[in-house]
Amino acid sequence: MNKIKKWKLGLVMAAVLMLMLPAGTGSAAPVLEEVPFPMDSSNQAGWWSPLATYGLGYEYAYMAYNAPGTIAGKHTVAIARRDNDGIWSKLPLMNGTVPAEYLDDLGHNQPSMARDGSGRFHVFASMHSNPWQYFRSDTVGGIPQNHSDELPLGMTVTYPVLTTAPNGDLYLMVRIDKDPAGKREAVLFRWNNAESVWTQVKVIAAHLNRSVYPDDLVFDANGDLHILFEWAYFAASPLRHQLSYLKYSPSTGIFSKADGTTVSAPVSLTTADIVQPLAPGEAYVQSGSDPGGPGVQSAKMTLDTLGRPVIAYRYREESATSFSVKLATYGTGGWTLQTVYNAAPTTAAIDVTWAGNAARIYYVKSSGSDRAFMAVNTGGGWTETSLAPGIPVERLAVDRSPKGIDILYLVDVTNLKLYYGRNN
Repeated sequence: MNKIKKWKLGLVMAAVLMLMLPAGTGSAAPVLEEVPFPMDSSNQAGWWSPLATYGLGYEYAYMAYNAPGTIAGKHTVAIARRDNDGIWSKLPLMNGTVPAEYLDDLGHNQPSMARDGSGRFHVFASMHSNPWQYFRSDTVGGIPQNHSDELPLGMTVTYPVLTTAPNGDLYLMVRIDKDPAGKREAVLFRWNNAESVWTQVKVIAAHLNRSVYPDDLVFDANGDLHILFEWAYFAASPLRHQLSYLKYSPSTGIFSKADGTTVSAPVSLTTADIVQPLAPGEAYVQSGSDPGGPGVQSAKMTLDTLGRPVIAYRYREESATSFSVKLATYGTGGWTLQTVYNAAPTTAAIDVTWAGNAARIYYVKSSGSDRAFMAVNTGGGWTETSLAPGIPVERLAVDRSPKGIDILYLVDVTNLKLYYGRNN
């Protein structure tokens, strides 16, 4: 499709599909716009980082997603790019001249992406105990090509999450899956943007008979990396425990807890900074399905104005049958935990941003005509705002743009649609 057709399509879609929604507390009315490209039903995860934004005087959004494959049960992968003028273009991931195509695998084979300081796109796609499936633009803003051979051979990986450092480097956290010792470790990698090369930083979390589940990576203004992850019984379980935090300073190579205490990597369950401790009746269980009982499922992180971690996560309390939406903040007294929402079941989709002087918690309810919500503490309690009335959103991601706007990535699996949103 040429640029003129893309421009016309962008205008038509914006005019027809733009939705004005109720205003959230402390924000203007969010605006949604349907991404004008087909989406595959497999485009749904809770751990991923499929959204990146760029530009201060202008604004670009990059949305990595699973697109339909050549047959049912398979998908291709692409980036939907929205430029400053609202014009959409599609950048497919390519194996040479052939689109990259993979088997569907809900909760695992979904993409994460980031843009480096030179403007190249990096996408990690469709890995569930698979060798690397890594794609990068060879030119600034270009079509991503397969560069999997540039990462260490012999590794099988799952749950890639990545972010861009203030200096334009990238940092990637993945779970390494094959370990005969009975553990699945979290490993941190760095993309040196100046030298265009990936290196392994370190194994950052490991414990015998446990598997690490990556959640999030966030940089602060000082160039330090904040890391979030969960633990499950080896080899796997959809119910995880002991949500953990770790801070890494690339300039010094030091790992530390939220209180500044230095720790050695990899951290274990005896040395990790535990955000959500085990409840009295909470236990590790290896299970291919949800074993019930208390535990964690999905978590994301942002930073407050002082650079302290602010964590949104889903936790099923003892005797509960569904997951509450929780918030963890760090202060002089340590971790403070509070419940944001627990009135109805939610899905494994959550995110959080910091706007002004308050956290915005994004979550999705399992049923109802309105499913995607944002909650803000107004001083007298949490006030929620519907983000997409009438749209059966099942998954989401949110990124606060350099212009200070929450960019929304909303997935409607029922109708196979992906939505872009702006929440001022």
